[in-house]
Amino acid sequence: MPVPGPGYSITVRLEAPPSASAAGDLTSAVGRAGGVITAFDVVESHNDRVVIDLTCNALSANHAKDITDTLETLPGIVVRKVSDRTFLVHLGGKIEVSSKVPLRNRDDLSRAYTPGVARVCEAIAKNPDDARRLTIKRNTVAVVTDGSAVLGLGNLGPAAALPVMEGKAALFKKFAGVDAWPVCLDTQDTEEIIRAVELIAPVYGGINLEDISAPRCFEIEARLREKLDIPVFHDDQHGTAIVVVAALRNALRVVNKDIKDCRITVCGVGAAGSAIIRLLQAQTPGDIIAVDVDGIVHRDRPGLDSNLKSIAASTNKDNQSGRLHDALVGSDVFIGVSAPNLFGAEQVATMAKDAIVFALANPDPEIDPMEAQQHAAVVATGRSDFPNQINNVLAFPGVFRGLLDAHARTITDAMLLAAAQAIADVVDGDRLNASFIVPSVFDNTVAPAVAEAVRKAATS
Repeated sequence: MPVPGPGYSITVRLEAPPSASAAGDLTSAVGRAGGVITAFDVVESHNDRVVIDLTCNALSANHAKDITDTLETLPGIVVRKVSDRTFLVHLGGKIEVSSKVPLRNRDDLSRAYTPGVARVCEAIAKNPDDARRLTIKRNTVAVVTDGSAVLGLGNLGPAAALPVMEGKAALFKKFAGVDAWPVCLDTQDTEEIIRAVELIAPVYGGINLEDISAPRCFEIEARLREKLDIPVFHDDQHGTAIVVVAALRNALRVVNKDIKDCRITVCGVGAAGSAIIRLLQAQTPGDIIAVDVDGIVHRDRPGLDSNLKSIAASTNKDNQSGRLHDALVGSDVFIGVSAPNLFGAEQVATMAKDAIVFALANPDPEIDPMEAQQHAAVVATGRSDFPNQINNVLAFPGVFRGLLDAHARTITDAMLLAAAQAIADVVDGDRLNASFIVPSVFDNTVAPAVAEAVRKAATS
């Protein structure tokens, strides 16, 4: 199922004989090793040798080494250096601070800094709301993490989480013009996180919580929303939920079903799964069956925590018990935010006619998409190498753009649903089909549409 991709791209600098067959030998070797060449550049030429930069995509770090080892076996080939292009992108970090105003002379300095800045400070002291107008608070978001749930890698800690938070900040700027900054906290104590965010909040117009493990993330978000006068948004919960609801709306249009008649199985009841269930419930589906590592969530199951108790009380009308395979029988929709390779085509065959499968575990989904397509009418994943990628980038930049433009002080389910509706509406009827239920993350109409929908919902 996986194909070589740019996430494991390498550039190999090597010496080769100046023969007519050298290029063919090198490309053939990469092909035999399963790599995909994306660039072939001659950087030096001499009478007795040429120096070549050969760039190719691989499946993994080990596969990249296999490709390099294969190249070294060719007669006359000398590998000088291998560069991992992903690591090169991260050298020195991916974001920077730049000044919006010129500082060319004493005149500029006197207004941007002392003595002129003192008047602005006094104005804000008299009217604190002026901070939104006269400082970076107007357009700045803190991307806050404790590193306890980094991507699908687990508890890596704050330093290892920083590359992800930098990337998030870059996406904010690219897609919505929002200035965001990573705040990686060296604590995983709930009270310390809440207090730390409370202390830094005056600088920011919004807080984006990221990669904080469940169930602590629920309490952290809820209490910060109570304490702060700026929106607090846990992207792992609500960003995912927004895009899933948008995608499901369009998938149901493809198969001509009404969500009110649908039975939906949600596998994974952590941060994302819980938020998906909550936002789906606002659409009044026929029923939702939640499944976690211990099986179907039902009211009589022992050992439920407070989050699972709440879910059990509002889902699973018939109080069904059993495992994931049992929950799939007769379901119209499967939404997975859990773990790889949990079921196969034979289980999809037990679902309702024209089934919808969203297998969103990353990088390896709950079911091979090719297997799912044998029986499902619409299939989506979290991967960029298959159609219908469910990606939070479709949501969070526009959501915060709208919140900041509205000077919002909180965020509501109405705003989240407005964002989902806006994403879904970008895919008009002429383009909608089973392989295109959500827009591309590079569609530059998405963030403005989401921002305007959120702004209207926030001010209505």
